[in-house]
Amino acid sequence: MQQSAVPELAHTQTRPIHWVATATAVAGVVALSSVVQPGSATAATGAQAKTAHVAVAPPSTAGVDFPLSCGPVKAVVAKKAGADLDGDGRPETVAVVHCDSAMGTPPDGVYVITRPSDGGRPRVVATLVRPQDRLTVTDFSIRARTVGATLLGYSSDSVPNCCPDLKTPVKWRWNGNAFVRSTAAPAHSV
Repeated sequence: MQQSAVPELAHTQTRPIHWVATATAVAGVVALSSVVQPGSATAATGAQAKTAHVAVAPPSTAGVDFPLSCGPVKAVVAKKAGADLDGDGRPETVAVVHCDSAMGTPPDGVYVITRPSDGGRPRVVATLVRPQDRLTVTDFSIRARTVGATLLGYSSDSVPNCCPDLKTPVKWRWNGNAFVRSTAAPAHSV
């Protein structure tokens, strides 16, 4: 008979007591894991990591001087959304604004508002849509630092304000110097 280089070990032959011990150990681990829970995990990168400890609210539209001439009526913020559009760790607010008109469809202006780093009063820093362009904004959103909207407009000056006949989906994204507009598809009739 030839001898093995490794002697037989007693634990290589399983007995019922081994299975009982293993089952008890597994049950103990499961029970302990239900009592001890890890904290919630969050991931922050770049500018987020620098400001993760302080949540900054987007600037308010209250008291902002919009570059919109409404005459005797006031300017109305129809839609707004906030996000950090330029990656500086501080959110901006994008507002869709028009004059409060009792008749017709007043054109919208789309403005980007920021708060100065010294905490001063919020102000308009960019105009994405001018009211003079006679456009109405629908499907307004901010996703992944991109402002998206659908613009309803007119093929000519003879089309009445009540009935826009062109529909154009657009997006704006900050390129480091300005907001750049892209059109997903050419304008088409409504």
